[in-house]
Amino acid sequence: MRPYILEETNWKQVKNQKYDVAVLPWGATEPHNYHLPFGTDSLETKCIAAEAAEKAWNKGAKVMVLPTIPLGVQNPGQVEMPFCLHTPPSTQLIILEDIVRALFNQGIKKLVIMNGHGGNDFKPLIRETLAKFPGMFIALSEWFRLFPNSDFFEEEGDHANEMETSVIMHYFPELVLPLNEAGDGKAKKFKLKGLADKTAWTPRQWDKVTEDTGVGNPKKSTAEKGKIFLEAVTDRIGDFLAELAECNPEDLYSE
Repeated sequence: MRPYILEETNWKQVKNQKYDVAVLPWGATEPHNYHLPFGTDSLETKCIAAEAAEKAWNKGAKVMVLPTIPLGVQNPGQVEMPFCLHTPPSTQLIILEDIVRALFNQGIKKLVIMNGHGGNDFKPLIRETLAKFPGMFIALSEWFRLFPNSDFFEEEGDHANEMETSVIMHYFPELVLPLNEAGDGKAKKFKLKGLADKTAWTPRQWDKVTEDTGVGNPKKSTAEKGKIFLEAVTDRIGDFLAELAECNPEDLYSE
């Protein structure tokens, strides 16, 4: 029983402990090349949240990791794939507001959304939610954006790539097929220069971009690479959670 994981702890523990920060892992349910599970985004984010919370707890921060939301925003050409679950931002907003309302009324005024899916965009949802709950503090942490892939991995990409595969190989090796069964994650690029150089943005038409649903070659992935990467990620997030637990949200700015 870990006292900082809501799904594992009990009323005796919660009743007698004041918690300062709630952490909400949020992922998605979608294909991840041939070799990774549909729940990759949710599984890895749940574990990262738990590991970071443990590090914060060991520093004295009273944090609680909430159950993971496995519902994300999907691209066109992806939502038609069997069992790819698409939850639009309007639905995510309702879910977020319901959770915030419960926490707010219980006196828990600090929430960190831990996002693990690139298609989710929580910034406008946070702004809208904060307007309805004055006195609530909500922060967003996206663990997959904390470091450039090149700091830890040889191959780029952003979906079922070397980074994500290494993470799942570390946390859930039993859920990863042999890498010789994985697709190469080759992805087509935009023909329009303005889209390719990010002058403008549009969602990728997933079924036209990649044959195996991956973006990035996973073949050089290892559990050891995942472990080293995750140590850096959870150290950084754990430090933030510990800092947030101690702070006054009304006094966040220096001179």
